[in-house]
Amino acid sequence: MRDVREAWAAGRARIGKWRQEPVIVQTVRSAAAATIAYVVALRFSPEAAPLTAPLTALLVVQVTLYATLTTGIRRVNSVVAGVLVAIVFSALVGLTWWSLGLLILASLAVGHLVRVSEFVPEVAISAMLVLGVTRVGDTAWARILETLIGAVVGFGCNLLFAPPVWVGAAGESIEDLARRMRQLLLRVGEEAAGRTPVAVAAARLHEARELDHDIVEVDAALKQAEDSLRLNPRVREGLLHRVVLRTGLDTLEICTVVLRVLARTLTDLAKERAPEPLFEAEIGATLEQLLAEVGDAVVSFAVLVTTDVSRSAESAESRLASELVAATATRDKLSQLLLEEVQRDARQWQLHGAALTEVTRILDELDMEHRSRRLLEELDRCTQEQRERMPRLDRLRRRLRSARRNRTAPSRRTT
Repeated sequence: MRDVREAWAAGRARIGKWRQEPVIVQTVRSAAAATIAYVVALRFSPEAAPLTAPLTALLVVQVTLYATLTTGIRRVNSVVAGVLVAIVFSALVGLTWWSLGLLILASLAVGHLVRVSEFVPEVAISAMLVLGVTRVGDTAWARILETLIGAVVGFGCNLLFAPPVWVGAAGESIEDLARRMRQLLLRVGEEAAGRTPVAVAAARLHEARELDHDIVEVDAALKQAEDSLRLNPRVREGLLHRVVLRTGLDTLEICTVVLRVLARTLTDLAKERAPEPLFEAEIGATLEQLLAEVGDAVVSFAVLVTTDVSRSAESAESRLASELVAATATRDKLSQLLLEEVQRDARQWQLHGAALTEVTRILDELDMEHRSRRLLEELDRCTQEQRERMPRLDRLRRRLRSARRNRTAPSRRTT
């Protein structure tokens, strides 16, 4: 009996997780919006099967509310432009093989003129569908009506059922990138502590270069998360979330570049010192310890920028601070050991100094003060851009704030 209850509880937990999964939520929302749009179009459209309405709703209900708004407007514009082009052609030349070619050419040109982006082919498709029927006028206006119905239903579904926020998925992508960087740092440190063949060092350099592909994937996930925060009624302080994630990814991207340069330096060092070890035993062990501590700090930094709960954020911040202190102390020890080594043997001192400099650059990027300063600068820049892009909305926001302060001031004086 106990096993049955545990299985039932585990099943309910999995179902609850599926309900919160953004992909599943988005799939259900899209199917529901398309169905509702078709039912509404059956009542108002003269067409027997008004499939344009559910098609429009399916395309309008995008992953994010911001994308839904922008996509819906562009799609309605593309359909209306295509219908108008078809009406003009039907009144002048009708449907022939050469008029069809001119229709497609004119529709694509009009699509670029009205700036419908990815819906430029939709202009030509709408024009061909309307021109190919007998009652051009009725079909044209029916297609416009169905498109409007689908767009309105798509907007309504996103307003009533807010689209999922993709911040969690973007945060997981950032943390996965940080863990891959840590694993690479650990391997580089282990191999630098012993005899490293040139082929092995070159393989680590190749792995460091492949991190660029991971950056591209994480950047795509982050862009989706940023769009999901815009105009979303479920989100407060959306600008702060976007800036925290974006600056965090920028920092990790800089660290990957420095890590690639470090791998290149160690590869060159392996070529110069083969078949000797890259470093003396104590220096190699200290470098291995330093890279392990830097890897831990990279992961803690990623956890910090992707954590929402204040208590967890404080824990991640304190853990990152302690790891940076330990890594800085190990870096100072390594610096002293390298200085003594250079005084005994000046061979490859440039590469030794380069390796130390590159590790220091990573620590500087992860520094808490540098992080706070960069975050404030980015917030100021984004706020200024919003003010310049929407000055009227900014003035209205200021008036509302001043009115709110004026209302609260008398109550404070009376108390």
